[in-house]
Amino acid sequence: MLNTPCTAGRRRFLIALFAALCACGGAWAQASSTDPLPSWNDGAAKQAIVDFVGRVTRAGGPDFVPPAERIATFDNDGTLWAEQPTYFQLAFALDRVKALAPQHPEWKETEPFKAVIEGDLKALAPSGEKGLLAIVAATHAGMTTDEFATLVADWLATARHPRFDRPYTDLAYQPMLELLAYLRANGFKAFIVSGGGIEFMRVFAERVYGIPPEQVVGSSGVVKFQMTADGKPVLTKEAKVEFVDDGPGKPVGINRFIGRRPILAVGNSDGDLQMLQWTVAGEGERLGLIVHHDDAEREYAYDRASSIGRLDKALDEAANWGWTVISMRRDWARIFPSSP
Repeated sequence: MLNTPCTAGRRRFLIALFAALCACGGAWAQASSTDPLPSWNDGAAKQAIVDFVGRVTRAGGPDFVPPAERIATFDNDGTLWAEQPTYFQLAFALDRVKALAPQHPEWKETEPFKAVIEGDLKALAPSGEKGLLAIVAATHAGMTTDEFATLVADWLATARHPRFDRPYTDLAYQPMLELLAYLRANGFKAFIVSGGGIEFMRVFAERVYGIPPEQVVGSSGVVKFQMTADGKPVLTKEAKVEFVDDGPGKPVGINRFIGRRPILAVGNSDGDLQMLQWTVAGEGERLGLIVHHDDAEREYAYDRASSIGRLDKALDEAANWGWTVISMRRDWARIFPSSP
């Protein structure tokens, strides 16, 4: 599987991705009447969440937060759904190369496309950012936003994860679906704040998480308004970076697109460090949560050395900032919907 670069890696991949971007009824879980978080084991993490929600929603209490200010932000990759063995949006781009290959016979002899077509991802790695840019340019550019959304929806309907043999959208974390439902039931407004592509995530966010497209903040390329030859207005992707919503870009994106500092933030990697810092540095009650992938049997175990979703500095900073670290192995009774 492709070994994308990370920490610098995650950001380099996103910059390459969006430099080249060039161009409801929900499936979420409903909270139990007796236990709002039934897929969470009893322990410090679950108790921290329940205690926090109780304090900020208790009318007349010293920590009460009005509903309009109950903003929660969630990273997506590795926080709301799985991200191994590679980011799902990159898997989409690689599959698009294979689908488009018959229209581009020259790709059989041209890197990085030759490596992707042959399934030799070790040969793809040396192409680095330049190769990723070429792949994303070929698979994301030269189309309208509506055309792109259709491609993503069609891919999600058929693509399956290489390890779990399930649709990617089935790999949303059951405990997080319950947390989103619990927060909504208590007057919170939840936003996705992710380094992933905003137009990619908006295709499935409402159906899978119950988060509408206007509550998705992500990395984006510039789009241009145009009139087609038959007089139809369209938005077309351009080869320019608009915004990279990762690392220090996350609090900037929150300020730009949400306009309120969250009182709760959830992440899983160093790319979420600044979002967590920004959130808990505000006045009043605050809660920061970090998902630690430490369950190789039911999902994956990775942190400091991973090229995908590296959790290093943010893990070290958790104690200093008072963030709650969620152990998937210890704190989650189940990982995915309809699974042990």
